[in-house]
Amino acid sequence: MADTSKIYLRQAQIGPMANFVYLVGDPATHKLAVVDPAWDVDAIRKFAESEGYEIDKILLTHYHPDHLGGRMMGQNIEGAAKLLEHVKAKVYVNKHEADGVKQVAGLSDSDMVKVDAGDTMKVGELEVKFLHTPGHTPGSQCFLAEGNLISGDTLFVNSCGRVDLPGSDPEAMYHSLNDTLRNLDDSTVVYPGHAYSSESSTTIGDQKRHNMYMRFPTLDDFLDAMGYPRR
Repeated sequence: MADTSKIYLRQAQIGPMANFVYLVGDPATHKLAVVDPAWDVDAIRKFAESEGYEIDKILLTHYHPDHLGGRMMGQNIEGAAKLLEHVKAKVYVNKHEADGVKQVAGLSDSDMVKVDAGDTMKVGELEVKFLHTPGHTPGSQCFLAEGNLISGDTLFVNSCGRVDLPGSDPEAMYHSLNDTLRNLDDSTVVYPGHAYSSESSTTIGDQKRHNMYMRFPTLDDFLDAMGYPRR
């Protein structure tokens, strides 16, 4: 559970694809970052305002339209571009995802801050660390703040993101799960990108014990289970 004296963290399920949007802020300064704004930008913005927080950063886990806006399955999804019409903020994207973000959401280079694995930034006085976790997409990233991990479509509760989409890489997913995320403290609370489980959050320790995708002893075993040929 988040220490509310150090971090403001809210989770909201929005849209027909069971997306989770997150508000991550600093209780001292009331500065706020929105993670993966999509589907109903006005509701996100108005809720933040009602809580007394000012949105000054937008964080994107990856470039799929259901997470940042754009055209998908015959519909136009509102997202980061619309939010920028109402707030003065920068959009933080992994450097491997920047071109995709521009194409999908119509953002410009001046809208974005390109980050890499291990970079940090502050929301008010709250430090957020960027973890590059490719696999679902080349520039998928997770955000770590005060023992809380917002994991996008890399790690779900007892599952992981798809690796059969354009830009996906099952080998990279294995290493993201089993080298990067598995090495976090067991008490780290995990907040996924979709409500694909009856549980809205979990912990790294629980996932190490129960998530089959974090329990394969070798990469070849993981590839076998995912239906891909061994190396």
